[in-house]
Amino acid sequence: MTELYVCVHVAEFPAQALARLRPEIARAAMVVVEGEAPLEQVCSANGAARRMGVRPGMTKAELESFGAMTVLRRSSSEERSAETALKEAAGAFTPRVEVVAAAKGGWTMVLDMAGTGRIFGPVEQALARVIGAMRGLRVKVRVAASGNFHAAVCMAHAARRAVTVVPAGREAEWLAGLPLGCLGLTAQQAEAFELWGLKTLGELAALPEVDLIVRLGQEGRRLRLLARGEHPHLMVPEEEVFALQEFLELDAPVELLESLLFVLGPMLGQLIARARNHALALAEVTVHLGLDGGGEHARTIKPALSTADRELLLKLLHLDMEAHPPAAGVLTVRVTAEPGRRGKVQMGLFSPQLPEPARLDVTLKRIAALVGEERVGRARLKDTHRPESFAMERFVVPAGVAKAQEARSCVALRRFRPPLALQVWREGERLSGFRMRGAVYRIERAHGPWRRSGEWWSGEVWSSEEWDVEAVSAEGRVVGVVSYDRLGRQWRLEGLYD
Repeated sequence: MTELYVCVHVAEFPAQALARLRPEIARAAMVVVEGEAPLEQVCSANGAARRMGVRPGMTKAELESFGAMTVLRRSSSEERSAETALKEAAGAFTPRVEVVAAAKGGWTMVLDMAGTGRIFGPVEQALARVIGAMRGLRVKVRVAASGNFHAAVCMAHAARRAVTVVPAGREAEWLAGLPLGCLGLTAQQAEAFELWGLKTLGELAALPEVDLIVRLGQEGRRLRLLARGEHPHLMVPEEEVFALQEFLELDAPVELLESLLFVLGPMLGQLIARARNHALALAEVTVHLGLDGGGEHARTIKPALSTADRELLLKLLHLDMEAHPPAAGVLTVRVTAEPGRRGKVQMGLFSPQLPEPARLDVTLKRIAALVGEERVGRARLKDTHRPESFAMERFVVPAGVAKAQEARSCVALRRFRPPLALQVWREGERLSGFRMRGAVYRIERAHGPWRRSGEWWSGEVWSSEEWDVEAVSAEGRVVGVVSYDRLGRQWRLEGLYD
């Protein structure tokens, strides 16, 4: 099997990691500074800022002479999120991915794509797909492919083009014109080569091996092999747990919901793109807001079905945060998501039509904002005989094929909330009549009593007797449930049968 290493290099990585979640500033001049105020120095800049003349090491005071540009502080958390996203995207092409020691201002990883030609096509076509996956994460990369691991790394660092393919057996020829800085020399090695007048890899590769070993030891032999593209490499792939998470630090506290949603939009887009690389969608999204003055505000949304619809998730977050706003300004935003399978609910041919999940989610959220979240959902009976013992749970669209149910007649009880107070007459143990809303009813038939009680060990103790009764009055005939609260000593009409 022919070896094929594909190196992906991200230049100005600190700047690209910050711009990835801030698309509104991606095309404008932007610099990243690090260090303690007021001694911050430029550590990275995007293309627009470099064209203006910004260089690493400049102070914040020097930046003022360049006119309008965005200045952001370096964020290690956002860089880790960007690294994770890039490695996940690479995992769609090969499980063998190794991160190379980061060069100053850049980040590099190498993909072992040997034997993937039947899956991704020729080398040029495979590299185009790799670049497309990285662009989906809003990251600009340089890609180089070679049969030698180190040759691919050197070519990607020094490449002037987005894609470079080194033909097999011609590594030394292609590396010859590159500067010695591509090898990551120590200060002592760089000084020695400068005294010898060496500037390129080709000049180093042309030195006699024995003489180089005499002067630099085995390290000299290693550098010569690297310059010739012949140094072997034992690849050590990285294995990380798949986790959907994005983090963003804000320059100033954000209090307006519209501004916060403007930030959440790109973050959700990145999570969806990463989930799609694994043929997944988002089943649950949690937003953790770091508040000004300390504390955290967290909210979770769960769509009825796993979805990759960014606008739907953003609308659900909008409605949820309108009902539950943070108590202070927001300084940091961390969004995590649980992946779920992508798919549709398959219904039977003669099954009743269910509402569209996306519209159902938004409708339920709007109703919850009006009446309260605890009053929206579906009723679930509790494991007790207590009257009206039910709880509300979140409505979900059932998975699988709905089973057809046979039509059958049933009797519905329309309960009164609260129950109607009654004045009841008895003849011995038998109920004879009652007064309801000013009308007197004569009970013709009564079945009962059924006695129920429970929870004597708590303050929620209850005890009641119930009758099913049929009564008549001048206003008509009624059939319902009459109950007697044995603790409160009250008669009530619980409801009427249809």
